[in-house]
Amino acid sequence: MEVVLASLVAVAGTLLGSIITFTLQRRSRVQAEAFARSLQLLQERLTTYSAYAGAVTALKQGTVALWFRLQGDANSPETRHAFAECDRLGAAAENAQFRVRLLAEDAMLVALAASAFDAIGPIRRAPTRTDLAEREQEVQDALNAFITAAAVQIH
Repeated sequence: MEVVLASLVAVAGTLLGSIITFTLQRRSRVQAEAFARSLQLLQERLTTYSAYAGAVTALKQGTVALWFRLQGDANSPETRHAFAECDRLGAAAENAQFRVRLLAEDAMLVALAASAFDAIGPIRRAPTRTDLAEREQEVQDALNAFITAAAVQIH
């Protein structure tokens, strides 16, 4: 009888140890997966926000180049090329903005991204170089506000 009782205690102890080990390993795996997902999301946001800032900066530069072309011969091949380049850069910036909208948790960050993109339009309509410089600064200010808010979300 003692042998049976000892065997039952051994089997019960083994089963209890297995259950506890399984539970702890499962909990550890779930935590590790959650941590990996959060790191991946953080990296994706960092990449997306940086790409958006770069796309808006490139669009700003392309729009300024177009403005200078428009001050000369508006019908030249170089001006047509500058228009085409602005269209390409605008599409790239808009695509980057869509990614920001998909990944951002904060509606304010999305609004700041839109504000930076929208600030590009008035550059082309600047009547003088002084106005051009002011509008460029407005774009830079809007972009800086976006970057500041994005950095808060990433950190």
